[in-house]
Amino acid sequence: MVSQVNKGQQQANVLTNAKQQKVDLQNNNANTAQANAPKAAADSVSLTPQAQQLKSLQDKAQQSSGFDSNKVAELKKAISEGKYQIDAEKLAKNIAAFEFDVYG
Repeated sequence: MVSQVNKGQQQANVLTNAKQQKVDLQNNNANTAQANAPKAAADSVSLTPQAQQLKSLQDKAQQSSGFDSNKVAELKKAISEGKYQIDAEKLAKNIAAFEFDVYG
């Protein structure tokens, strides 16, 4: 009975060794295939002059405060001193032009 257990263990070891050899062979074949595969060229990107100009303008816009602070200060001063004059006709024309642009 002990010899039967030992014989069973030996057969299991043989099967395990055979499976391991098969896995090792597959790994070696995969490594060889990877080594022989042509290597892809590195990706590269080039920007057109228009794209470079757009990027430059975008950077300037991000650095800008978005408004002319000197003009705002002048307008605030003129309003507070009562010197700012509103041209009602010009304002009405600008509002009408804006509405025409927006609503057609």
